[in-house]
Amino acid sequence: MKDSREIDLVAIAYDAMERYGFDPGFPETVTREVESMSEETIRGGRSDVLDLRGLLWSSVDNFDSLDLDQIEYCEEGTDGEVHVKVAIADVDFFVRKGMHTDRHAAHNGTSVYLGIVTFPMLPDDLSRDISSLLPGKERRAIVMEYTVFPDGSMSRGEIYRALVSNKAKLVYEETGDWLEGRGPMPAVIEKTPGLEKQVRLQVETSQRLRRHRMERGALDLETLEAEAVVEDGQVRDLVIQRPNLARQLIEEFMVAANQTMVNQLEAAGLPMIQRIVRIPRNWEGIVETAREYGDHLPKKPNCKALSAFLDRRRAADPERFPDLSLTVVKLMGPGEYTAFVPGDVPIGHFALAIMDYTHSTAPNRRYVDVVNQRILKSILDGRDSPYETDELDSLSYWLTGREKASQKAERFMRKAAAAVLLRDRIGDVFEGIVTGASEKGTYARLITPPAEGRIMRGEHGLKVGQKVRLRLTKTDPYNGFIDFDCVGRT
Repeated sequence: MKDSREIDLVAIAYDAMERYGFDPGFPETVTREVESMSEETIRGGRSDVLDLRGLLWSSVDNFDSLDLDQIEYCEEGTDGEVHVKVAIADVDFFVRKGMHTDRHAAHNGTSVYLGIVTFPMLPDDLSRDISSLLPGKERRAIVMEYTVFPDGSMSRGEIYRALVSNKAKLVYEETGDWLEGRGPMPAVIEKTPGLEKQVRLQVETSQRLRRHRMERGALDLETLEAEAVVEDGQVRDLVIQRPNLARQLIEEFMVAANQTMVNQLEAAGLPMIQRIVRIPRNWEGIVETAREYGDHLPKKPNCKALSAFLDRRRAADPERFPDLSLTVVKLMGPGEYTAFVPGDVPIGHFALAIMDYTHSTAPNRRYVDVVNQRILKSILDGRDSPYETDELDSLSYWLTGREKASQKAERFMRKAAAAVLLRDRIGDVFEGIVTGASEKGTYARLITPPAEGRIMRGEHGLKVGQKVRLRLTKTDPYNGFIDFDCVGRT
């Protein structure tokens, strides 16, 4: 039976923002500040801004993204090495510490992507325009240089101010399809001289970095997050963003750039905010999970052993691997921000298998990146850091909480959108996979569409990864509920 009730997902999204402690709008004080900003100021001023507008810069992002934080360029060396430049939007040039815009951004902490509507950390006129590294525009940037050797190891080089110009905005899906032989060359690559060679060099370099990280024990996890396809305000489908070579390119270049940032701040002896993933708090649970698959892990946490186990499971059962990944992520515990003073023992990032890591490559979207950018610029200017350690402690705690809140809001809206998509299919039976089974409840994900919900009846004895047949019994977009009865198991 068709449900004729009108569901206002935009209103639900605004309610979700307020529920999780975000301010979804911008006050007049912020609006006035941004209106006074002008791209005419971009080229003025300093003598230490290098002119790199002539390089063949490009970006890779989602098709509808306009808040472009980074662009990339590579040059081949003489002995097989590749010199990489990653340019990051100079957001601090416009948003100085203590401004109304800065305080509002610090409160929210991050852009929140709810599928139906996006709530940017900074106003669109700023983040999607004058501070964005848009194609064909001259923009101020912070450039991070590093060198990647044939074995995938790297040396971290300089960081400096520059004037840049993005020559091409590439899209993850179509660029990935082309690189992997599933689609044609994107038009922008075809019509831009030298860009094909440049992109292929970037991909080759990123794969060097990736192989080196994996050899050191970095975890190659894959979790599924279904995004709503919205047309004319209506949810038409749910799609899952799959990993591809284009996404891996950006992931690897940004990991290396963030390590370069840490190296610069450490060398200067300045406190910073680091991104950490602690040694798993429930390693015993991870060991038990491996045992259920007939595998063995050591008693003490070991990222190389865990990485090898995950590789074996991906090869053995790629369909269920995302659910195993999610289980491991939950048992490891979340990432967090922490203030770090050079000379202290770093906590490290267990999942990346590196000790010194931060976030600094998305200042239009994450406030912690703005903070680290300001600290970096104090080094370039030869002045004291704008942040004391106590302030960094407070910011780390607050921004960790904001990240968790944004994840909860995003997860809620994915469920709300899925509930809208399925509301006319009460009573239908679907194939699914059990994704969670605990005292809190038993949960499953449909194969098509990839919606998640709770099994309310017939759940006893089900195990994570088990295939089941599920009858849809209830949807509630306002509370993000989807309920099933289990009517068969395989």
